[in-house]
Amino acid sequence: MQEYWKRNVALIRNLLIIWAAVSYGAVILLGDVLSKISFFGVNLAFWFAHQGSILTFVAIVAFYAWRMGKLDKEFDVEE
Repeated sequence: MQEYWKRNVALIRNLLIIWAAVSYGAVILLGDVLSKISFFGVNLAFWFAHQGSILTFVAIVAFYAWRMGKLDKEFDVEE
């Protein structure tokens, strides 16, 4: 059971790192570069700040649910 929680926490940590990189990295660190690129009529930095981070979060939640289903089956703790 300890291995199950270790892998669960590692998955959560990695997904949060991805979300932070998309949410903050694209807007703050790469903002100047991305603001020069047009995407659906707005600059890409603006799009990432308002839509991209939300879509990334939804994708991460879906991936987490799918991956935890597999992990639960692997450790025989599924509901």
